[in-house]
Amino acid sequence: MRIYRSHLRFRSLALLASVVLLAIAPTSLTAQPAAPLPSPAATANVSVAGGSITINYNSPQMKGRKIMGDLVPYGKVWRTGANPATTLITTIPLKFGTLLVPAGTHTIYSLPGADTWQLILNNQTGQWGLTYDQSKDLGRIPMKAKPMTAPQEGMSLSFENSTAKSTELHMRWETTDRYVVITAP
Repeated sequence: MRIYRSHLRFRSLALLASVVLLAIAPTSLTAQPAAPLPSPAATANVSVAGGSITINYNSPQMKGRKIMGDLVPYGKVWRTGANPATTLITTIPLKFGTLLVPAGTHTIYSLPGADTWQLILNNQTGQWGLTYDQSKDLGRIPMKAKPMTAPQEGMSLSFENSTAKSTELHMRWETTDRYVVITAP
């Protein structure tokens, strides 16, 4: 009988010691953090017409590749960034070109062409960037072009030429600068 009780005590102590060791084990023994994505996360912000616009995106890099017309093919919807879908959050209704965009969260896509581009605002959110449902489009806006004097390695989205009631949303990469004017309705 004594051997049996001492054996139970030993097993109970061993179990307790295991639980304590697992609780205090360094995190390096548990799951490793995910490797960083090759296209870093970026954000563009602006205040306009008493509200704010925030764009969350990932910035792909050229890395010696031909971008426009190759990696980003003409005539096909592009996710306008990398990794998760590019997200636009506006706190007030605004006009993107002639398209009235309600306050809320939307996804940005583009339809690039050799000569003309369209910015696509889509109401589907939370998806990976390659997931695109045209039936969820809020609308498409023609984009204007500006010349660039030198190539840009990383894709960027930025707000420029901002005033109290307007701003320009620019998409730049390689030697492409396309933009749309955003105004208060």
